Parts: sequence; C-alpha cells; structure tokens
Amino acid sequence: MSRRPEKAAPPEPRDPQRRAVLAVCGLLLLAVWLVFGQTIGYGFVNYDDEMNLYNNPAILHGLSADGIRWAWTTTHGSQWAPITWTSYLLDYQIYGLKPQGYHLTNVLLHSATTILLFLVLWRMTGELWPCAFVAAVFAVHPLHVESVAWLSERKGLLSGLFFMLTLGAYLDYVRRPSLLARCPAYLAMLVFFALGLMSKPILVTLPFVLLLLDYWPLGRLSTSRVDKPLAASHVLPVWRLIAEKIPLLLLSIVSCAIAPWAQGKAVIALEKVSLSARIGNALASYVDYVGETFWPANLAVFYPHPCDTLPTWKPAVALLALLGVTAALLVRRRQNPYLLVGWLWYVGMLVPAIGLVQIGAHAMADRYMYLPQIGLCLALTWGAMYVARSWPHRALACGTLASVTIVGLTVCAFQQTAHWRDSEALWTHTLACNSQNNLAHTNLGGELARLNRFDKAIEQYEAALTINSNDAKSYSLLGDALLHLDRADEAIEQYEKAIRIDPDCAETQSHFGAALTRKGRLEEAVEHCEKALRSEPDNVDAHCNLGNALARQWRLDDAIAHYRKALDLQPGRAEIRKNLDIVLTIRAKQKAK
Repeated sequence: MSRRPEKAAPPEPRDPQRRAVLAVCGLLLLAVWLVFGQTIGYGFVNYDDEMNLYNNPAILHGLSADGIRWAWTTTHGSQWAPITWTSYLLDYQIYGLKPQGYHLTNVLLHSATTILLFLVLWRMTGELWPCAFVAAVFAVHPLHVESVAWLSERKGLLSGLFFMLTLGAYLDYVRRPSLLARCPAYLAMLVFFALGLMSKPILVTLPFVLLLLDYWPLGRLSTSRVDKPLAASHVLPVWRLIAEKIPLLLLSIVSCAIAPWAQGKAVIALEKVSLSARIGNALASYVDYVGETFWPANLAVFYPHPCDTLPTWKPAVALLALLGVTAALLVRRRQNPYLLVGWLWYVGMLVPAIGLVQIGAHAMADRYMYLPQIGLCLALTWGAMYVARSWPHRALACGTLASVTIVGLTVCAFQQTAHWRDSEALWTHTLACNSQNNLAHTNLGGELARLNRFDKAIEQYEAALTINSNDAKSYSLLGDALLHLDRADEAIEQYEKAIRIDPDCAETQSHFGAALTRKGRLEEAVEHCEKALRSEPDNVDAHCNLGNALARQWRLDDAIAHYRKALDLQPGRAEIRKNLDIVLTIRAKQKAK
C-alpha cells in the first residue's frame, strides 16, 4: 500500500537571518523609545492614578507580606488583578511614589511585548519583513498610546506580555515531536495564560485565537489549505484541536466567573444603559475602531456613551458592513486564509470589551485595541503581499510604503503621547476632540483645583453639570472648590445634591462632614464622616475629618485615634500630623492641670 506523503514543515529560521532579526529587534526598540521615552519625564494623571497609585494606602506596603496579601485578595478599582497590583508594589519598592519609575516600567513592558510579537510571528510564518512590519505598527500606533502612557493601564501591558508568552509556548508545544516532549511547553502555556488573566481578564478569548492560528499559519486543521503546514502528524481534526484547549477554556470560565464579583457596582445596570443601546454602540464601535486604525485622529482618553441618542442608521449600517466583510472573507478563506484569521482575531478579541456588559460610562476606549488590532494588521499585511505579488519592483514598492506608514504613525503617536504629560494637557486635548464631554470637564476642573485655580475649576464643574445634571461627582467637586473659597453654605448645598444622587460615596460624605464642621454643625459632621467610614473604612480623609469634628467636640481621645489611623494609612500627610500634634498638646495640658 502506498503511503500518503508527509507535508513539509515551515523552515526554521536560518542562521544568515539572525543578523536581520537582531537588526529588526533593535529598530523596534528604537521606535518604541522614540515615541514613549518622553513619558519617563511625565507625572501621574487624575484619571484613576489617584485611586490606584498615589493616594492608595495599600501601595505603601511595598513587597511586604501585607502588600502581597492585599494584592491577591483585593477587588480595589473593581478588578481582581493580583499580578498587576504586585507589579505596582514592586515599583513602589524600587521607586517610591516617583512616577518616572512607573512610566519606565510601562515602556519596558511595551518594548518586551513588541519584540515577542515579532519573534513569535516570525517563527510561525517564516516571513521576516512582513512580521517586522506588523510588530512596528504595534510598537508605534497612536491607538496604543493610552496603554503605555497611562499608568493605570499597566494591566493591559502585562496581559499583552503574557499573551505573547502564551503564543510562544503554544508554538513550542505544537512543534515538539512527542507527547512527552510537549508537556513542559503545555504547562508553560497554562501558567502564562493564567498570569495574563490575573493581570487583566480581557484575555478570556485567547483559546479562540489559538484555534485561528491552528488554521493559519500553523496549518494544524485537517481541512487547512496553507502553503506551509506543519508535519502531517500534527494535522488534527477540529474536535482534537478543541479538546487540547479545554484546560485553557476552563481557565477562561473561571476568570469570567470571578469578574462579576470583582466588578461589583462598576457594572452599569440595564436601567441606565438599555440592551438595545449597548448592542447599537457595540456594532458602531467595531466599525469606528477600524476607522481609527486607518486614520488615528482626534483620539481621546474618554468617549462618552451615546446611550439612546445614537442614530438608528449607524448600527444598522455597521451590522451590514460587518456581515458583508465576514461573508466576503469566508468566500476567500481557501485562497487567502490570513484575511479571515486576522478579521476573526479582531472581532473575537474585542468581544469582552465591546460593551455588552457595560463597565463605566465610556462608549469605547483606545486601550481595548492593544491586542485586537494585531489581527487587522496581519490581515492587511498578508493581503497587501498577495495583491503586490505580480508588481514589478515589488520589494522596493512594499518597502517604501511600509516605511512611510511607520514614519507617519511614529509622528502621530509622538504627538498623541505629548498630551499625557500632565492632567491639564490631557483633558484640554480631550475637550478639543469633544467639547460635550462631562468627564473631561470634571477632571480638568479637578486639576485646576489642585493648582489652586478654584474659580476656573468651578467653571469646568458647572460646564460638566450643564451636560449631565445627574453627575454626583461633579456636584461633590464643585462643593470642594466652593469650600476652599470659604463659601461653606454654597458648598453644603452642592454636597447635599451629590448625596441625593449617590449616598454611598465615602468621599462626598467625608467632605460634607468637613463643611458642616466649619459651620459648627458638629453632630451632623460626625454622622456623615462615620457614614463615609462605614462605606470605606480605610478612607484617609474621612478619618482626618472625623478627627477634626471630634476635636471640636473636645472628644480628644477619639480624635487622636482617628488621626493616628489616618497616619497609619498615609504617613506622609503633613496636615494630619500637625492636627494630631495640636490635639496631643491640648490633652497634655489638660492632664497637667
């Protein structure tokens, strides 16, 4: 009986290519640092960095037993991300609260992920320069600025790094000659995937991506029609390919089960954003993300959700476009499998972040394209190679076009990164992109207040409330600004409005207590500060404000206890230390009498 000839495996990279590979890695690093090196001189921004980093008492534990225990048990910020929190603790251990070190870590993580992307794709496809182009786009595309320049998006960078490591381990697994030889690679793949999920659960669709790679470029699917499949012994029916990914699927299921517990109140109820509004926004966002990939202009840190104001025609047209593209690529799947694989990579990886489960008030976010965009770039790059296969001087034409594209993206990304230099620049740019952005007005007001420009801050808060009159945070911050201007009665009025909307906000309750203390309404002040501590027991301001109110009531021992608790949580607060010293002095004088 005649034997079926084995299909040739893709050639392993040859030694003469090593210099080219090293040169590509060097150029990729240069591109990353040209764009993002400037961030090392930047500071924190007032968009989650305060909550996660510089006003987060838990970070001050560093890499201690208490810090590690907190990182693995907390759902702070509506996320269970122990690897991300551990990375922040490590940064604090090295740099303290100097933001330059945290930015350096972000740039290093993005650099490593870029290099790994290039190497993994090269080993999978054997195509050096197309893989270099895909990695270069990943390195400098303006849509990725938010992921690198924003310190609170460390989770996306870590998940991206572990995503690449998982792909690399998977490639080792499928190329090993025997089951016994594959076991270490498979275990490494599981570990990297678990670490990625514990950085950011957006990786839950990774098993689906591996099935796509089985089809192309690995050619492991028995119905694959690719030029360079793996050895015939590695070509398997679909059910075998799915079965080997069951442990990965189980990890994804566990991550999905943990997410609702961690997200808690961050999940927006259907009463606020209807299911039809979510579906409509999701369809429109799929098309908008593609548009931003080709034309990355007017990129902002926050895009307000349109809720029910989105025109009906927009999601309808988007649905037709998505179905049309998918159908066309299905028809071409045998001739051009990379088109379908890249497209489904993009569509599938965006599912967890597309807004069907609404977290926060945004419609979309640039950071969500960090990994999904790779699929689009793969499809476009290999598609362009197919179109250009018969061109005269093909190498020169493709090289020139690729170089112009990378240079253009680098310039745009450099300019986009500059908007992250401080909070005022960030929110001013966001309002230039969309003036009807209440969060941008609110956060710009917060930065102006920090700079003691309270009159300008009040203008921003009032502009935010003109757009959204039901925003508790804007009322609360407006009260803070008025209180700083000694307009306590007006501040109390704003705090009352904020509490009617969100009675569980510890910050508002605490600041309301401070305003009431200033007006001598001490019993009420104590009541509101205690409410703040019931909602958030480790709120430093609430302990301090409660201590102030208790001291005014001459309950000195109770005041001292709360001042000391506040200093335990945040030792660097000079005003708390000053208040404590004053009360200790008064108590000592009383005892001396």
